[in-house]
Amino acid sequence: MDLLHILAGAIVGFTIGITGVGGGSLMTPILVLGFSINPAIAVGTDLLYAAITKCGGIAAHHRQKTIDWMIVKRLAIGSIPASIMTIFCLDLLRDSGFDYEKLMTSTLGIMLILTSFVVIMHKRFLAFLHSSLSEKAHWRQSLINFRPLATTLTGTVLGILVTISSVGAGAIGAAILFFLYPRKSAINIVGTDIAHAVPLTAIAGLGHLHFGSVDVELLASLLIGSLPAIYIGSHLGKKLPERFLRPIVASILVVMGASFAF
Repeated sequence: MDLLHILAGAIVGFTIGITGVGGGSLMTPILVLGFSINPAIAVGTDLLYAAITKCGGIAAHHRQKTIDWMIVKRLAIGSIPASIMTIFCLDLLRDSGFDYEKLMTSTLGIMLILTSFVVIMHKRFLAFLHSSLSEKAHWRQSLINFRPLATTLTGTVLGILVTISSVGAGAIGAAILFFLYPRKSAINIVGTDIAHAVPLTAIAGLGHLHFGSVDVELLASLLIGSLPAIYIGSHLGKKLPERFLRPIVASILVVMGASFAF
């Protein structure tokens, strides 16, 4: 066990506990930039890390009845096959000698920048949606008519992007669900998003494990640090000013995203 890896897991876990952000969006870039770990190994390891750390969230939300399983099913119909196909394509690219790690880091950079935007703008985004609902905007009604298909297409896109970069199943997935289902409460959106993220990251992570891009010892170290830190952070998060913490996290994501994308 590496103490620095355990510490990294604790820092990310604490951030997740306080802000709800940080799984793939912080862990993968920390592993690549901070520990010089191969991008493919970082992504694969982080996917299984995310699946394991979010399992407790499913149990809690299921007990509270804050998961819409129909939405989870619609997302999974698109995301699970897309993830499996993406793993298959990455395997082919690797065997052909293509620099698929460059594809992964570029995608990671773009996803980090998008995530930072979602983190910093989420309250304004929600205010816009609620305003549109009160005004009965025509575009909202048009979207509702295509919502089942749009949800499955969202799952498909998330399946591809999460498998390549390990980022997107959390903040970005939730933001899209807020857009598609604005009448649902925030807790329902979060619970539904977590319920979909766990099988998606698990399937993607197992795919990476299949072709050798998961470091099991690293995964164990991260979990040892993060699981108790998530618990501590979730309790302290009620007392700490989230309005200050979210901009800090968003700024870190922009810097790391730019370093990967450009």
